[in-house]
Amino acid sequence: MPRVHGDVRGEKAQVFRRVYGLVSRIPKGRVMTYGQIATLIESRLSPRAVGWAMHGCPRRVPWQRVVNAAGGTSTERLPDMPPGLQRALLEAEGVVFRRNGTLDLARYRWVPSLAGAKPRRRTAPRT
Repeated sequence: MPRVHGDVRGEKAQVFRRVYGLVSRIPKGRVMTYGQIATLIESRLSPRAVGWAMHGCPRRVPWQRVVNAAGGTSTERLPDMPPGLQRALLEAEGVVFRRNGTLDLARYRWVPSLAGAKPRRRTAPRT
């Protein structure tokens, strides 16, 4: 399937629902990156398109838990977003930001379990 970078036609609702479902699972105080989400939905969207999906997400989706690859917020440039809102929401969940405005992805990144995935079979060592 081709990777989509902007407006998704046809399957848009289905692909965006997958993004929203994944983001809805992120626990409080944890984050995922746009690129991480793009990878987990089999790269059907580019990280930028994941951002577009998040900009129009339903109210119940915790959009603030999605950050850029550097661990920073990406909402400061949006004219309809109050400055500092994303950071304030994450800080209210216990996320601590560094002086440079980024968070420690090694500490706060959430990696969903592969629940339901088939266990890997162990193979006998080659002799």
